[in-house]
Formats: sequence, C-alpha cells, structure tokens
Amino acid sequence: MKKRKLSSPDLKHGRVEERQYSSGSAKRCISMECPADALLSSEQSTINSMAEMCTYCFDVLECQLHNRAEPARPSFTDDPYPLFVTWTVTSSKRLRGCIGNFTAVPLHAGLRDCAKKSAFKDSRFSPIGADELQGLTVTVSLLENFQLARGYLDWTIGAHGIAITFINERGASCSATFLPNVATEQGWDRTKTIDSLLRKGGYRARITPQVRNSIELTRYTAQKWHMSYEEYRQRSAREQESSRNEKQNDDGMKRFRC
Repeated sequence: MKKRKLSSPDLKHGRVEERQYSSGSAKRCISMECPADALLSSEQSTINSMAEMCTYCFDVLECQLHNRAEPARPSFTDDPYPLFVTWTVTSSKRLRGCIGNFTAVPLHAGLRDCAKKSAFKDSRFSPIGADELQGLTVTVSLLENFQLARGYLDWTIGAHGIAITFINERGASCSATFLPNVATEQGWDRTKTIDSLLRKGGYRARITPQVRNSIELTRYTAQKWHMSYEEYRQRSAREQESSRNEKQNDDGMKRFRC
C-alpha cells in the first residue's frame, strides 16, 4: 500500500464520464477550486483517510459482484471533492477501468458511484468479473488546485493534470483530460501531450500552432493512493481483529462493573 502525492492513477488514458464532463457546464466545473476547509487537515489524516477510501471502493465492488447489500457508511470525511477511481490489474498494471468527476461531489456517494462505474460502465472495457477481483488494484485520486493556465504550455509534466476545451474542425465544443502522470508514463513533452489530448478529445484535422493557441487549459494536482486486493484483505482482517478485541474489552468492563 503506497502513497504518492500529487500524481495520477496508474493508467495511460484517463477517462471522464461523458455526461459529467462533456456537458455545457464543463468549463465552469473544471475552473472551480475546492474550499480550504474541504482539504484533509494533516499528513496522517490524509494517509488514514485515503487508505479507508480505497478499502471502501473494494467493499463496494465486492458487494456488487456478490449481490450483497451496500457496505456500511464509511467513517472518513464526506466533504466534496472532484475525484477519480481507477481499477488496474496488479501484476501488469493494465487498466481495467477509470471514471471520474470534475464536479466536487460528497466523497461517500462519489467514491461509491465511481467505483461501480469504473468497474462496470467504462465503455472501453468489458465489465470486471468476480474471478478478477483478487488480481486488482484500486487507485483513488482526489483532484485539487484547479487553475486556469495562461497558455497551452503553462503546466508542469509530472506535477499537473490538464483539462482542455477547444473547438474542433466541425465547430463543435469538445473537452478532454489527462491525469498528472500520463505524460511522464508515455515519455511525452508538453506539445506532444497537448496534441495527444486533442486527438483524444476528437480533433481530427491537422494540428497547427494556431489550434494549440486556441485551447483553454486548466491545470490541477491530485492526491493519490492505491491499494491491491491482497492489501485490502490484510487491512480488513486487522480491522476485524481490532473490533473483536474492543468488544472483548467492553464485555470485560461490563462484568467488572457488575
């Protein structure tokens, strides 16, 4: 279980759910900034909370795959965040699903919905099956520090994710995003990243300097945590053991009071 600050999920092509990102309100959504009181308050709080978020995503997936009731309400903050949930194959880091939302949503519902949609509704992949569960890793990314850039090169590879809006060759408004580590993983410079993002967003004509300069670009950072299924089971076992010990202690105190 590892924490990486200000980086993206382990994927090559982050996807934002179209109905949430490609709507007419996309520009307004990606330009917002999270309120200061929504940020996790300390380093240890961040570590504990994000590990719990990954655990919750696995809880949601297990319940869905085995037709069980939804997991109990989690204990971590329900503050609103833009977020992504990513599923990858642990052994190969192959992407199995990634869906997120640039609109700040309450974490409990946002993680639950994105965990399900990234597992079962990412149109690039077949739905995740129960036989795959033990070989998966989940990544939770909380997006923050949204800033409108001064130009298409006004961002830093490895530190920033980027979201662009542009007018395609047919006159339609389009949008696309790459999470912070995509350019690094692909070995791209900033211009190549922009050109690839234009193609991802549906631009099919020749890409010229004029096209690049017409882009509106928003940069952002991310807090990221990932957890394998094995780590999830180990954490769940520790929590169950802790709960049993607490119950035994409580029972002992009750007998003592009597």
